[in-house]
Order: sequence, then structure tokens, then C-alpha cells
Amino acid sequence: MKSTIQDKNKLVNSVFSQVYKKYDLMNDIMSLGVHRVWKEKFIDWMNPQPNTKLIDVASGTGDIANLFFTRSDGTGEVICVEPNKEMLSRGKIKLKKYKSVKWINSSAESIPIKDNTFDYYSISYGIRNVSDINKVLKEAFRVLKPGGRFMCLEFSKIDNEILNFLYKQYSKTIPHIGKFIVGSDKPYKYLIDSIDKFYNQKELSKLIKNNGFSNVEFRNVSNGISAIHSGWKI
Repeated sequence: MKSTIQDKNKLVNSVFSQVYKKYDLMNDIMSLGVHRVWKEKFIDWMNPQPNTKLIDVASGTGDIANLFFTRSDGTGEVICVEPNKEMLSRGKIKLKKYKSVKWINSSAESIPIKDNTFDYYSISYGIRNVSDINKVLKEAFRVLKPGGRFMCLEFSKIDNEILNFLYKQYSKTIPHIGKFIVGSDKPYKYLIDSIDKFYNQKELSKLIKNNGFSNVEFRNVSNGISAIHSGWKI
């Protein structure tokens, strides 16, 4: 089991080390720009209040942190947690105008943060890449304040047969696009495979509930291509 976890960690780290320079560009190309709309819907539902604290895990290049500051009038505090050093460095450059952002190079399973610290915990397009999802959810619960909110944005399962068929056909082209833009198709073969194997909306909701969260809900975006999950530490 331990070697399997280590193998996945190495694989995921290798994937992001290959794509970090073109990560934002590929997100725009793959989703035809719609990922920006999904992230807006995510932050709309979060509805961050002024002078609150967010921990953004698997923060990538900082899209969620950027939206959080915009919605909280620049008064909030954010800690971005990113396991890949190259991705973290891109995020630092992208968000350099925000002085209240702190960066931690850490896995989502073990974050060097005190208990009961944050008002919000976010993870977008990162939870399917972790080695132990239950550990990640337990850590999320631990670092949130009582009354704090867990939110997750992730690829999910489409609830329309025709759209699902079309999406599957389109997905087959993504590794070829990745090879053209990034120079390798391997990261995007991993991406498609990881989406296909990941939990559906109800299964992920159950895992979130099983790890202590209350009032767990989800909302589909684009018919379930992605889904937003929310839960509360009560």
C-alpha cells in the first residue's frame, strides 16, 4: 500500500512538473475557457466575507485565491498549499500583487497548520490527484474553525447520455492537444484516466460526510462535467 501511495505521489508530481509552464493555457484550451465560469460559480457559492481566512489546497497557479481576494474586497488572508514546487513558483508570480498570501509546499494529506485556523477550505481540481482522500478530508476538517466551510470543485459524472458520449469523444483528443502544446501526451492521458476513475457526485458526498462534515451538498456545473461540493464543520 505504501509503495502504491508513493508511486502515485511521484506520478502526479511528474505530471505537473511537465505541464506547469503551459498549465493555464491548456486549461483554457481543454475547457474552451469554461473552467473560468466554473470557478466563478464556485466562489459565488462560497460567498467569502471580508476579513476571513482561506486555505486553498492544491492551489495550482492561484485562480481560486485570486477570486477569493476579489470577492472579499482584498481584506482576507490566504494560505496556498501546493505539493509541486514548479506550480507553486508560477502561482507566486501570478499573485505577487497580494501581500497577504502565504505559500506552503506540502501535500494535502499533512499540512503544517494549527487546528481550527480557517473560515474556508478550498480544493479545486486537486482532490482526485491525492494519494489518500480520507486523510485529505480529515486534514480539511482539522484546519477549519468550528463553523468553517469545506468546498471542492472537481471533474465529475455527466448526467446526460448524449452529452456524456460527446464529452468522451472530445476527451480522446486532449492528449493530442497536450502533445502539441506541452510536448508530451502522457500528462493528459493521466488526466483523462483519473477523471474516468474518480468518484461520482453521490460517492464523494458520502466520503465528505463520513469524515465529519455536516450539511453536505453538491451542485453540478455543465451537466456534471464538474461538480461543486460543500460541507460544514459544526
